[in-house]
Amino acid sequence: MFENQPKALYALALANTGERFGYYTMIAVFALFLRANFGLEPGTAGLIYSIFLGLVYFLPLIGGIMADKFGYGKMVTIGIIVMFAGYLFLSVPLGGGTVAFGAMLAALLLISFGTGLFKGNLQVMVGNLYDTPELASKRDSAFSIFYMAINIGALFAPTAAVKIKEWAETSLGYAGNDAYHFSFAVACVSLIVSMGIYYAFRSTFKHVEGGTKKTEKAAAAAVEELTPQQTKERIVALCLVFAVVIFFWMAFHQNGLTLTYFADEFVSPTSTGVQSMAFDVVNLVMIVFIVYSIMALFQSKTTKAKGIACAVILAAIAVLAYKYMNVNGQVEVSAPIFQQFNPFYVVALTPISMAIFGSLAAKGKEPSAPRKIAYGMIVAGCAYLLMVLASQGLLTPHEQKLAKAAGETVPFASANWLIGTYLVLTFGELLLSPMGISFVSKVAPPKYKGAMMGGWFVATAIGNFLVSVGGYLWGDLSLTVVWTVFIVLCLVSASFMFLMMKRLEKVA
Repeated sequence: MFENQPKALYALALANTGERFGYYTMIAVFALFLRANFGLEPGTAGLIYSIFLGLVYFLPLIGGIMADKFGYGKMVTIGIIVMFAGYLFLSVPLGGGTVAFGAMLAALLLISFGTGLFKGNLQVMVGNLYDTPELASKRDSAFSIFYMAINIGALFAPTAAVKIKEWAETSLGYAGNDAYHFSFAVACVSLIVSMGIYYAFRSTFKHVEGGTKKTEKAAAAAVEELTPQQTKERIVALCLVFAVVIFFWMAFHQNGLTLTYFADEFVSPTSTGVQSMAFDVVNLVMIVFIVYSIMALFQSKTTKAKGIACAVILAAIAVLAYKYMNVNGQVEVSAPIFQQFNPFYVVALTPISMAIFGSLAAKGKEPSAPRKIAYGMIVAGCAYLLMVLASQGLLTPHEQKLAKAAGETVPFASANWLIGTYLVLTFGELLLSPMGISFVSKVAPPKYKGAMMGGWFVATAIGNFLVSVGGYLWGDLSLTVVWTVFIVLCLVSASFMFLMMKRLEKVA
């Protein structure tokens, strides 16, 4: 999967990994911070959380329009600087009063605007690497690798957020609410690393940054000319896809809201035995090593490479065995830690997904990108079906809160239900997200690449804004009703996608 990819892909992917690590570290505890520090109700905290997510994904449209005029590289650089200022602002403990609340909102605006300049334009640059005929066939695999790199950062983020907060409380003596700000400060450090990587390897991708007459002429010479009718067909097709993915992101990003609420209120706060090993990120990394080494074992062309793969597998198994033999007693399970499972699954399953689709492509049976997106919607619906099953016999969130306050024994769901839900959701994500970004990069009319990539993020933004629906459902309603809302939305969206399939595949 890594063969014959340009070096620039890895430079851009690693630059994005650093930025995403900081972002997901902050997001892992942000909803809980809002409720704990400012005493907000679940719905209000969910509204702020979803508006922030919405801005993070809406502003790439503005960033894309600006980049189409001034260049992608300039916007990426400015975006990193603005984001750094926002995270720095958010890192200062100011208490829970009006001034602190205003400072928090200002920080969120800076972070979202900086992300708008950075996120979409970096992905356009990745797509531009594959505009040449010799690399065009590797576009989908490139975006899968790029997406995997994003999730490497996200994999370690929940652990970093929880551990740094605990360290600030126990070693530095900060109160619980003030300690959250140390988790937010991680993003400042990760952005410095991200900027360092970007400029250290800039020479490998400078030709796709845009913004100069030389690069613009080279890009114009490399792309095909489209008629006004073709341009219109492509834009309409992309808008149809954007309309569908709104509801995927609405369901998917419940991971930071209702799924985190569920983990906090309905899953046992402790774990023992083999299950407890799942909450140690080191064990998850060992599993990733095993998966990649098994792939390398079958795909390597030399005996030496096969030997190295076997050695890595044995070493990883030895670490897991050692960790298992040293499992003692109960392990505390913090709600944000569940968010590490989605990026873990993305990193572990990406090579398997690529191998499957590569095999189908060799047989001429690989589904088109629009069809993969539709399948992803169905899979997301199945994930929430698991949550329906997990919620059988549980109280409503309001009843659970009252029962706990009264000191009553309350029913808990197994953590495995939530771990399984994240697995199924990740299958849907791998079908939809990297393939969707690749589809936009391929289909977008050359003159509107930045704007169209921004359009993808606007759809994500609307979906993120609608995430707040979950917060407002969380209270007196049965959990089964809450999860069924997301099932219905996903299945209706998939049906619409299949109805439009011929139109979408025409431009793919």
